[in-house]
Amino acid sequence: MRKAIYPAVFHAEAVGYSVEFPDLLGCVTEGDSLSEALEMAQDALGIYLYTLRQDNKEFPKSTDPGDIKTKGKDFVTLIDWDELAYLRRVDNKAVKKTLTIPSWLNTLAEENNVNFSQVLQEALKKQLA
Repeated sequence: MRKAIYPAVFHAEAVGYSVEFPDLLGCVTEGDSLSEALEMAQDALGIYLYTLRQDNKEFPKSTDPGDIKTKGKDFVTLIDWDELAYLRRVDNKAVKKTLTIPSWLNTLAEENNVNFSQVLQEALKKQLA
């Protein structure tokens, strides 16, 4: 799973902030407060990078924040993206899997009312953590 960090430019507006990512063409958002603008920037970055990943496109190189010039009350901050954390938050659709286990194990599990999906999910999370 990938991780990325991109600089975002926050522009003070009459109400709230608009946000743009200089390295990501068209990746813009806004918020009525600084905290909302920051949250929206994280979402916008997540959607943008997830879309690039789905389309098998390269992530653009990230500009050094010190090289970005701002005006007035504008400022630059770094926004990070963790693909695994993002997918856990937004991609919870169920996927059907077929598996094979010994008959005796199936019988024992059914007699004990084992939830196969839950056990598999817990085991996969433990294995992949």
